[in-house]
Amino acid sequence: MPSPADALIAAADALRNDLRGLTFSPPVTHVYNPLDYAWASHSAYLRKFGSGLKKGVFLGMNPGPYGMAQTGVPFGEVAAVKDWMGIQEPVGSPPGAHPKRPIEGFSCTRSEVSGRRLWGWAAEQFGTAGQFFTEFFVVNYCPLIFLEDTGRNRTPDKVPASEMAPVRAACDTHLKKVIEILQPAWLIGVGGFAETQLKNVAGGRPGTRIIRILHPSPASPAANRDWSGAVTKTFQDAGLF
Repeated sequence: MPSPADALIAAADALRNDLRGLTFSPPVTHVYNPLDYAWASHSAYLRKFGSGLKKGVFLGMNPGPYGMAQTGVPFGEVAAVKDWMGIQEPVGSPPGAHPKRPIEGFSCTRSEVSGRRLWGWAAEQFGTAGQFFTEFFVVNYCPLIFLEDTGRNRTPDKVPASEMAPVRAACDTHLKKVIEILQPAWLIGVGGFAETQLKNVAGGRPGTRIIRILHPSPASPAANRDWSGAVTKTFQDAGLF
């Protein structure tokens, strides 16, 4: 029987295969899949931190342009992945990359604010990455990044439902596998979109509670007012701390 980490790697490999060859219409003009060009980093993340069952699993929406898009790790702000997690693997480039959204891998000097906040909170609460990942894991619902002609990021909820249907089917299957592998008692949606996907896939699952935390995006005014404190309070109110 494969280890949890091996099973997560197999599930991610199936997901990236399922998403190949899909096409999207304008305003989406470019689609990146870091599970392909940053597979070395993503699989290193799964192997290093995906061992053992977890108390809780955080679910994000999809990669940010300066986070997972660059490092292959969910919410993968470069400094957090390199310095806190100790992961730094070669990263390629997606075919036909948008000139305004180059993939520079671990050489990227831009900071992903959402990732800086999420992993900064984890470091504050747990100290080391090893301590955090002993109890928790973080995964994105959709690994694809959708870009418009201007280079603007287009979130999955803004892509036509008909074009997202095969994406959702593959992502739902992957999320179910992750939950089966890690057996979490808690599922934590990072924002409303992720919470909805968790309810769709795992609502009513025996022994599992679904909660939502405030999304750390700087586009959210609430997130710019002590996001870390708000998440800690949500955990305390739920009984996770």
